[in-house]
Amino acid sequence: MKRKASAVWEGGLKGGKGVMSSDSGVLADTQYSFSTRFENGIGTNPEELIAAAHAGCFSMALSSELEKAEFTPESVSTNAILSFEKTDAGFTITRIHLEVVAKVPGADAETFAKIAEGAKGGCPVSRVLNAEITMDAKLA
Repeated sequence: MKRKASAVWEGGLKGGKGVMSSDSGVLADTQYSFSTRFENGIGTNPEELIAAAHAGCFSMALSSELEKAEFTPESVSTNAILSFEKTDAGFTITRIHLEVVAKVPGADAETFAKIAEGAKGGCPVSRVLNAEITMDAKLA
């Protein structure tokens, strides 16, 4: 299984602009720029897309782990807060914090927390990131 996306950048870092696209068409010449990455300009940026990918991946991983434990979640809602900081090595994704709320009939808080922790380490996006990953997970 392979997934493909592309980006085109025109100009210098601060004055330039770019677009990102994905083969699925979900991203189609989606604008990004210095201001969308380091300020609050209109458009997206690579870090926002990584946070979205991590939230989506973790929600699916948690659902899978809950099913393995014979729980069927009604819903899993995940926010991924990505920290993008200037370090000695340059700008770096240093941390992602997952805020998770799930409706899981029959699950108690202790069992849920244990399953959520396992899903955090098993999520493919978690495994690809070289950043600290923390989490607050609770039942709704």
